[in-house]
Amino acid sequence: MIKSWIPYTIFLFPVLSFSQSSGGMFAAKDSLVPGSSTSVSFMIENKSDLKKNFIVKAESSSPHIIPILKENHVTISPHSSSVYLVPLRIAGDTLQGIYSIIIQGFREASDESFIKKRDIIVSGKSSLAFSVLDAPEFVKAGETITASFLLKNTGNMEEQIIVKSKNAVTDTEAFIILSPGDSKIIHIKKLTKADLKKNEFLNLDLSVYPKGAPKQIQTLYATTQLIAIQPAEEDIYHRFPVSLSGAFVSMRNKGDLESGFQGEIYGKGSFDKDGKDILEFRGISKNPVEFNSFTPYEEYFINYKRDNLLVHLGDKTYSSSYLTEFARYGRGAEVRFDFNKISLGGFYNHPRFFRDIKEELNVYSRILIGKESEIAAGYLYKIPRKDADVISMNNVILTSESHLPYLIGKFKLSPQFTFSNELSYSRSGNTDGTAYLLQVQANFTKFTGNALYMKASPYFAGYFNNTSTFNGNVQYKLSEKLNIFANYVQDARNFQRDTLFLAAPYRKFLQYGIQYQYLKNGSLRLSNGFQRYEDRLEPREFDYAEQFLRVGIDQQLGMFQVSLEGQFGKTKNFLTGFTGSSSFYTANISFEKFKTSFNLYGSYSLASRYQYRNQEQVYYGARIMSRFSEKTYFSLFYQNNYLPEEYFRDRNLFEVLCHQQIFSGHDLDVSGRYTLQRGELGHKDFILSARYTIRMNIPVRKIAEYVTLHGNIRNLGVKNIHGIRLLLGGHLTITDKNGDFIFRNIVPGDYLLSIDRSTTAMQDIPDVSFPASLHLVNKENIYNFGLVSAAEIRGEVVFREHEVSFAHIPANKLNKKKTGSIIIEASNGEQSYRKVVLLGERFDFTYLRPGEWNIKVYRNGLDKRFKITSESFKVNLKSSEIKALRIDVFRQQPEIKYQQENIKVG
Repeated sequence: MIKSWIPYTIFLFPVLSFSQSSGGMFAAKDSLVPGSSTSVSFMIENKSDLKKNFIVKAESSSPHIIPILKENHVTISPHSSSVYLVPLRIAGDTLQGIYSIIIQGFREASDESFIKKRDIIVSGKSSLAFSVLDAPEFVKAGETITASFLLKNTGNMEEQIIVKSKNAVTDTEAFIILSPGDSKIIHIKKLTKADLKKNEFLNLDLSVYPKGAPKQIQTLYATTQLIAIQPAEEDIYHRFPVSLSGAFVSMRNKGDLESGFQGEIYGKGSFDKDGKDILEFRGISKNPVEFNSFTPYEEYFINYKRDNLLVHLGDKTYSSSYLTEFARYGRGAEVRFDFNKISLGGFYNHPRFFRDIKEELNVYSRILIGKESEIAAGYLYKIPRKDADVISMNNVILTSESHLPYLIGKFKLSPQFTFSNELSYSRSGNTDGTAYLLQVQANFTKFTGNALYMKASPYFAGYFNNTSTFNGNVQYKLSEKLNIFANYVQDARNFQRDTLFLAAPYRKFLQYGIQYQYLKNGSLRLSNGFQRYEDRLEPREFDYAEQFLRVGIDQQLGMFQVSLEGQFGKTKNFLTGFTGSSSFYTANISFEKFKTSFNLYGSYSLASRYQYRNQEQVYYGARIMSRFSEKTYFSLFYQNNYLPEEYFRDRNLFEVLCHQQIFSGHDLDVSGRYTLQRGELGHKDFILSARYTIRMNIPVRKIAEYVTLHGNIRNLGVKNIHGIRLLLGGHLTITDKNGDFIFRNIVPGDYLLSIDRSTTAMQDIPDVSFPASLHLVNKENIYNFGLVSAAEIRGEVVFREHEVSFAHIPANKLNKKKTGSIIIEASNGEQSYRKVVLLGERFDFTYLRPGEWNIKVYRNGLDKRFKITSESFKVNLKSSEIKALRIDVFRQQPEIKYQQENIKVG
């Protein structure tokens, strides 16, 4: 009777309560989860006047959907109907899709029958199993690392999977498709560099995730140790790097030929291995030619730094503060002490390129407030020269000692806002003066800005006097592609610049505009502005004011970076008194090919800035830089001329540079230049230089003693232990007839001892893990091991399948499941090997050390219906033994138990 299985159904499947509702039918639109239990209801009607007894049989279209009650007896009264429930168990590996449940009823003692069918939907379940299958423990540098990963679709629907690696190459496509239950072994490879100098560990990564679901990414790493075949030997000496160079310089200087040799020595390093004592020194002999930007100037200095102490003796650009002494090159001494948040220091300087000052002395202290705020106070004392022929750079001659106290502050008021200031007072004879500086910086998400204002009184005796300056720039980001900007520059007029250089022209400049990023690699700029340029030297070459409109575009076109700019302005020329138009057109193209970078430049102008109205100027040039190798590079530069506004500095017209490393620590540099020296407008000079440099590491302290490693290789049943080559870092040795070996003069440290397998028999392996990691610190070290013939495990996975009586209704095509696989692992506690083996196939593990091995079998996602007779084995391998294993796997029929107690259902 139906009552005999209703209690069982209600207890196990509470979801059946919906069958009591109107109609009582399971709708196909409802989706069922694999691995769950449910039931399907059918309505059976009896429209006759007779009571009818039926034998009802239930079947499904898939062997993975099992009707728990396959046959039962149902009695239906006349003119009534009854709900027949079919409880189902949906296996966890049931594929996504639509399936049919069919009941067939046969009336007892009659030919009357009926068939009813309902469809159910099994929902999709996404699940990926991902694991490292195999990776080498070690690989020699220069060889290829190959690691394998196992990826299996443990869900019930087809998966489209993205596969990628950041530091290796995969043997599969970046996009693979796996059907339910399918698995794939993915191999990744990476070629290592042969010039590795030290043993290191390398992690190879592999990531997988379903297409469209990057948050479900899984990443695994395979770790392999790289063994350097030509390792860099650790030094037992602590060395100090020093370079020596000699150069021949020849120069045609304004028609006169100058030439000679110049030597240089430079060193920087520490005298202890912890790097606490840092010493730096440099010595450059006198210039054989007139000084310019392309040849080093005579210089001698030495400085020392340790923890909180800094001492400098010799030449240097000394600086006290921006207002008092911004940058003054000279010869002197400086010392500084740092104590946690307080610094104390000072310097003495004898200027070499400024005739007004004979010598100066500075002392200061600095206090750190918080992490990014500080206050500094100092005092600068200047002593003038008494020479009568002193020429002032700013019409102010220093005639008496000057005293300049100053105060500096920098305050981080918020993460986005910084305020800096400086205040200074000077007293020189009967005159005094003041100067101050204010600077603010703002950095917000859409707005950035910076502004600096400085003012010095007429008799201020610092770096500036009787002048003021203002510099500022702002930028506001309207959107991701659009921003506006503005910048303003007003140079200081009077400053005490060293006579070594010429001063740049006086400039007042204002520009404001907009920039539009129309493509990721393309932008357009439009700006308007005003500029004032005035020559500081006599006779003046230019003096003008100009209003301009500027348009520029930057665009990446394939391998070419193109920049185009046009400027259109109206110029008022104060030298000639006329007003005219000025237009400039420039183009710059750069690209890189064959390890060489190319930059081409061209400009055309029609300007009224100089002596003539509508004066034409054409400028063009190119720069080529090529690095043929790490030891060789070449550079070529050419430009036909320069704007007159740039004549305050040295300018290259033609330059060739060649560098060649002859061998390690020995370099040769050759250069040739046609130049316009500062102050020159058209007279070209030529400079030729050839420099040879030697770089040395001078031993200053012995930090270790050489050690020795010796040992013996025991014969554990092999044919030969004589003539076996052993490698220890960059050292090589060979065993004698007794298997003894020795390594001498080894630097202490960590090493890997390995065997050259070409000197042993094919089946001979060490009885310990190899390569062996050794920590050699004692003067005498001993390491013994043995050679033994390798053992082997061979086996077979035997699969037996028992027939189970399911419905003979044709199953969905998705139900055609491939044969499964298992993972077999062999481990002896130190070494582990894993293999994926299909059911019914053979497997083997070769080159195993004799001893006890544990064999474990992992299901690899096999359904619980597959039974493995034994999932672990212990085998004791002997030398040269081949052990046979058999692993039995069979499919077992599920057992269904029925509850016998009845319960009344209303």
